[in-house]
Amino acid sequence: MKKVVLSALVAAAVGVSAFKAASSGPAHAASAAEVRASDMKRYKVVPEESKVTWVGRKVTGEHNGNIKLASGVILHEKAGLRGGTFVMDMTSITCNDLQGNSNKKLVDHLKADDFFSVASHPTASFAITNLAPRQNAKAGTANYIVTGNLTIKGISNEVTFPAYVGVKKDVATAKATLKFDRTKWDIKYRSGNFFENLGDKAIQDDVELQIELVAKLEEVAKAKKTKDTKDKTARL
Repeated sequence: MKKVVLSALVAAAVGVSAFKAASSGPAHAASAAEVRASDMKRYKVVPEESKVTWVGRKVTGEHNGNIKLASGVILHEKAGLRGGTFVMDMTSITCNDLQGNSNKKLVDHLKADDFFSVASHPTASFAITNLAPRQNAKAGTANYIVTGNLTIKGISNEVTFPAYVGVKKDVATAKATLKFDRTKWDIKYRSGNFFENLGDKAIQDDVELQIELVAKLEEVAKAKKTKDTKDKTARL
């Protein structure tokens, strides 16, 4: 089975120091001067309002669950998306389709070395390295082809997937379904490509991550946090 999730996740927990911008020509790393000269805005992911759902499939069915976001950033300007990153808390992985002891057994196994080695690798991350706008995308549908580095168990590999990113009233939202071959991240448990005669015990290599991010303009988020702190103090 899978994740996730979500390294996507390796740039930084709260920012991106360098990223490749979408352009009509070859992608290039944006310099600090380019960033300052642009109308770049930084949107901070709100973990409580964001969601990552994993889906792992096997011969006899599938399992699914959630992984909490630890942090993330979306970089956006008038011309569109410019970069981003997010970090997943792998210690929070859950299973939604099993109950009782069966649920605990699966979650404990997912956290073990057969899968995500959570004790030694408590986070996974994704960081955008290249963007390609999708021309004539219908409203609400994927408007970018995103390429980036997914880091799981300290191993980074490139993945590419379609994604929707939009900004409205100081809030950026992103939705995407990311699929990755878990064996490239050294998760080979019951893989038919590495073990023979598994029969109906085989687990598919592809893991699916359904990502929904909500991010708020950093200045607005800071102002709200300050106000909430003042209100809390006033009630004391």
